[in-house]
Amino acid sequence: MDIADQIKTINNELNRLNVTLVAVSKTKPIEAVKEAYDAGQRIFGENIVQELTSKYEVLPKDIQWHLIGHLQRNKVKYIAPFVALIHSVDSLKLLKEIDKQAAKNNRVIDCLLQIHIAEEETKFGLDHVELIALLRSEELADLKYIRIRGLMGIATNTPNEREVKAEFSELKSLFDGVKVSFFRQADYFDTLSMGMSTDYKLAIEQGCTMVRLGSTIFGSR
Repeated sequence: MDIADQIKTINNELNRLNVTLVAVSKTKPIEAVKEAYDAGQRIFGENIVQELTSKYEVLPKDIQWHLIGHLQRNKVKYIAPFVALIHSVDSLKLLKEIDKQAAKNNRVIDCLLQIHIAEEETKFGLDHVELIALLRSEELADLKYIRIRGLMGIATNTPNEREVKAEFSELKSLFDGVKVSFFRQADYFDTLSMGMSTDYKLAIEQGCTMVRLGSTIFGSR
């Protein structure tokens, strides 16, 4: 199946389930992104700021670019003028920097809080205690140029489906709890980004609203 066929097949499946597809175009050439774009895909995810900005420069301006990889504070300024959603916010310090750079660009930047759900220590993200402390912080309430749209998580890289399912289930429960406790009146708190090419069907079963698929669309690297 070529890229266009994959995009159409996956979007047909996901649209029925009200799940949004982020096509992960990291390391993929411009031609591959154009092929997905020509097939109707408009949301693309990149891991590295430099690659994201270089693709933004040359590709159509109606693309919504998502930053899905770990973001260093000193790189925020490069994507602040155009990024549609940052999936990987894991500290109040980073939120403050995003707010500062968004203000300079006179726009509000949508963000997801990354939660550490995997067994691997190498994965980034807030634990439950850190998340609640951040949400209760008066400093967060002062930030006017960011909007927290939801949560994101990356499951353990394991063939054990039961483990992955349990991690996704835990994140969905946390999302629901945070929605009720902190965002009850906020219609915009609606995004649970979990699931990649190897485990997105499990993530859909557990209630995600957004999946991040690379190799399923573009083939393995």
